[in-house]
Amino acid sequence: MSDYDTVSADVEHEEEIPEDHPRYQDLLTRHRIEKGVEKGITHLQGMHAEGRGSAFDYLLGEETLPSADAAERAAAAHLLLADHPVLSINGNVAALVPGEMAALADAVDADLEVNLFNRTPERIKAIADHLREHGAADVKGLEADAHIPNLDHKRAKVDADGIYEADVVLVPLEDGDRAEALDEMGKTEIVIDLNPLSRSPQVADVPIVDNIIRAIPNVTDHARELADADEARLRAITDDFDRERALEEAETRIRNGIDR
Repeated sequence: MSDYDTVSADVEHEEEIPEDHPRYQDLLTRHRIEKGVEKGITHLQGMHAEGRGSAFDYLLGEETLPSADAAERAAAAHLLLADHPVLSINGNVAALVPGEMAALADAVDADLEVNLFNRTPERIKAIADHLREHGAADVKGLEADAHIPNLDHKRAKVDADGIYEADVVLVPLEDGDRAEALDEMGKTEIVIDLNPLSRSPQVADVPIVDNIIRAIPNVTDHARELADADEARLRAITDDFDRERALEEAETRIRNGIDR
């Protein structure tokens, strides 16, 4: 038995997971989701969603495709061009990339807003506190004084000065009907999802088919590189992005596997 075979997903601290493990990212995401459940940040249903995502990431080769990197660059350009960009946070996002989301918000001058399917005041507060612990200066989502039109349930609740008024919204790991409702509001929508056939990436202006733990740092890196770019350069990046190609390349990889 190799050392890799003896690594347990049930580790106390993520630093115990060897970075050279062939499934390092998968073990890391499992660990963070488990800790999120323990802290009251992530709902138990989030564990099932993460399991589905893990399967798709395995089929993608657990790597960022060139088309996904292009999508991440386009996302950065859209966020930099926005008048009011907002990054939406659910329980899985808060557990997986809290510091990374705070860093992206800082890089593109965006608001962070908590929005949950299984919404309770306790979870909202726990997630907001968790984000602040990881560097977020301000977190929206506690007011919930506006509603997304044509959407029922508590997930329709948003802040009037946050997602409701945003012109560009990043919605990682989002359910399809909410993504469709945001699209109907006329917002430029950036979606991160590992299943290119899901409704969420299908309606997105910028579908990023990538693991969120790779995608968010990549978007941030692109944003920092483009920080001094003029409007013409940023618009050229958004105009050149081919959303259909991004979806097709991801689906092809999943169906056919990696060429070796």
